Amino acid sequence: MLPDGWRVVLEAGLRPAAQLCQGRVGRVDTVRIARYTTGQDPTYGIVQDIDGALVVAEVKGDPLYQPITYTGTQVPLDDVRLLAPVIPRSKVVGIGKNYADHAAEMGGPPPAEPLLFLKPNTSVVGPGDPIVRPRQSANVHYEGELAVVIGRICKDVAPQRVSEVIFGYTCANDVTARDLQASDGQWARAKGFDTFCPLGPWIETELDPADLRLTTRLDGQTVQDGRTSMLIHDVATLVAHVSAAFTLLPGDVILTGTPAGVGPMSAGQRVEVEIEGIGTLANPVTARD
Repeated sequence: MLPDGWRVVLEAGLRPAAQLCQGRVGRVDTVRIARYTTGQDPTYGIVQDIDGALVVAEVKGDPLYQPITYTGTQVPLDDVRLLAPVIPRSKVVGIGKNYADHAAEMGGPPPAEPLLFLKPNTSVVGPGDPIVRPRQSANVHYEGELAVVIGRICKDVAPQRVSEVIFGYTCANDVTARDLQASDGQWARAKGFDTFCPLGPWIETELDPADLRLTTRLDGQTVQDGRTSMLIHDVATLVAHVSAAFTLLPGDVILTGTPAGVGPMSAGQRVEVEIEGIGTLANPVTARD
């Protein structure tokens, strides 16, 4: 049983997790938190549009765990290497068949309640990092998804209070070895290989996830085109359902499901997941030697 201070029966008046960085970094209408490197140790920054050019304003501190402040350093976005915006210290929780059209293309009805699976945190990579096809699989698929980043420890969250525990949103690719998914009968290996959970390009903290366009492109050709309004179980329902099973920790990620159009990726190709209001996550595909 969790200590009382850890449970989200949250006290009235606490601000939503998505607001925790505000007030410490000035007034920012849209807060995009990036994790990046310029060749040194990884750091965090706020992505801002200044006179039509995107820059990263460096901050001191980890926004998920402590107060953050500007350092005064600004770097053009083109001069940094973006990293996975969060490395979950605990878990990535996936949701299967959460779009009716995807459930249909997989050959069955959608589940009556959210279908949960886990991906290890070692599967997480960032923008531009290669998705490595493992030797064990001959059929590796892309699955573009909206990802929810949890901002505080919580358990048994009521749907109406879910906004209080969400830090923000990012793009995800729930890479899946489809042949192993079928042969194993459960999904841990098929969805858990190293590099099978690209996240990025940053965390968008100010976003309404109710009706966002989600597109996936393979070598520039659109292969998935859906909207989050088509989710069978919406974000609030998913967070409430997941938190009834697992204690959620800061930095945990929930993948909300993929629309129809999943398909194979080959070495040498490039896959992009773009979500309205967030941005584009792009990764090349390679084969393991």
